Amino acid sequence: MAAVLPSSSLAPVAAGYSFSNRRSSVRFSQFKGLKIQSTRSSISTTSSSKIVPRGGRIVCEAQNTAVEVAAVNDKTWKSLVVESDLPVLVEFWAPWCGPCRMIHPVVDELAKEYGDKLKCYKLNTDESPSIATQFGIRSIPTVMIFKNGEKKDAVIGAVPKSTLTTCIEKFV
Repeated sequence: MAAVLPSSSLAPVAAGYSFSNRRSSVRFSQFKGLKIQSTRSSISTTSSSKIVPRGGRIVCEAQNTAVEVAAVNDKTWKSLVVESDLPVLVEFWAPWCGPCRMIHPVVDELAKEYGDKLKCYKLNTDESPSIATQFGIRSIPTVMIFKNGEKKDAVIGAVPKSTLTTCIEKFV
């Protein structure tokens, strides 16, 4: 017979993770964007204060991965994409999209690598649905390459960096 656990104690489990009954010994070795942050509390006694470890909390340090690449929207589309002298990579995404969050760091890396040869932008399809509709975006993430204001290529889904690099190399 299986034990029934309260839903608050359930968490995804995969190989490489270790858990124990003590809160302080949880180890997430494969999560590179997560960090266990210690919390301490002071206990005041008559002669001095002592700092006592009180466990920790898990903090996601990867929350700001989308800040490397600038956003483009309805108002800036023409000046940043259509009138650009360089080829432009645009990632169509939405905040609720899990695969979009997976590809953000890849697009950020590409923006750094191709800095002076390619402009990179991210378009939130929830905030600019008219542009997404204009280019027939039906699935996100979708990455499109524009050159001289025209759509040249598109890649749908959270693909490896090598796939996007191959696509970019055709136009830079």
